[in-house]
Amino acid sequence: MNHLPSLRALEIFEAVGRYGGITEAARRLGITPGAVSQQMKLLEESLGLSLTLKVGKQIHLTAAGQRYHKSCTTAFESLRIAHTEVERSKNPTNIRISAMPSLLSQWLAPLVFTWQDRHPELDVFLEGTHEEPSPEGYEFDFRFTYSDREYVGNAVELFHDHVVPVCSPSLLRANTPLRSPADLLAYPLLSIDWLPKFVSPPSWRDWFAAQQVECPHLRQSYRVFSLSYMALQAAVRGQGIALGQCSMIADELASGRLIMPFPKALPMPTSYFLVSSKSAYEKAHCRDFQRWLIARGREQMSINARLLGLSG
Repeated sequence: MNHLPSLRALEIFEAVGRYGGITEAARRLGITPGAVSQQMKLLEESLGLSLTLKVGKQIHLTAAGQRYHKSCTTAFESLRIAHTEVERSKNPTNIRISAMPSLLSQWLAPLVFTWQDRHPELDVFLEGTHEEPSPEGYEFDFRFTYSDREYVGNAVELFHDHVVPVCSPSLLRANTPLRSPADLLAYPLLSIDWLPKFVSPPSWRDWFAAQQVECPHLRQSYRVFSLSYMALQAAVRGQGIALGQCSMIADELASGRLIMPFPKALPMPTSYFLVSSKSAYEKAHCRDFQRWLIARGREQMSINARLLGLSG
């Protein structure tokens, strides 16, 4: 059975590659350059190949060393993240939240900070990711996601969103006025594609079909964003028209940075859900936060209805 090299030697090798040499690695690790050189020699002997070469007075990684260093860096980064998460989990006054990036930046974070202002003794950790963490683990208290397919029994529906065309007023001032939905076809259309992680929001082809507008030559791949907020920022800069989610455009509409030329909305394929880990129910502040966020979700549904002139 093959044995892994010394963990200490791997740690030092990772530092040498990260900081570009023995001297700087030694300084960062708080040990002598001689100790670094010794561990590097032991590692190379263990592996049976050279990981570095001298170029003048400098040390460079060999091709094999670069490949090995990449794997080591990934492994140590995973260990650092795991250690950080364990330390956070021991803190009884924190709340750990994972969310889809656009939902986090455009809707959730401002609400969380409002809640934290009322509970200044609590620490909040926010992570924006499309990756769905395991509800069995210790790495999060809540996950805000799109669909509850992963978490039967632990998910509560927050709200069901809609998309509607939005653009910068400057875009319309510089071009032909919009009199009917078909006129949008003369403008750059910004698309959003979440696949393969999630089912994407309604496309422009879906929207035009709902307005009974024929668009056989529509280029949906013209300007495509994987993150909704990136498409909205492009729209704010006057770079095209986006199908924005109501939960993410309210501030821009209120400020006038975006306008809604046609309040004709399409529903998202599914809802946003709040998923709780089992350990979250053991902490009073997490239970309070869950109840508070569910109420904010109901408020968002009302905001959407007012924004679009919908009933209910």
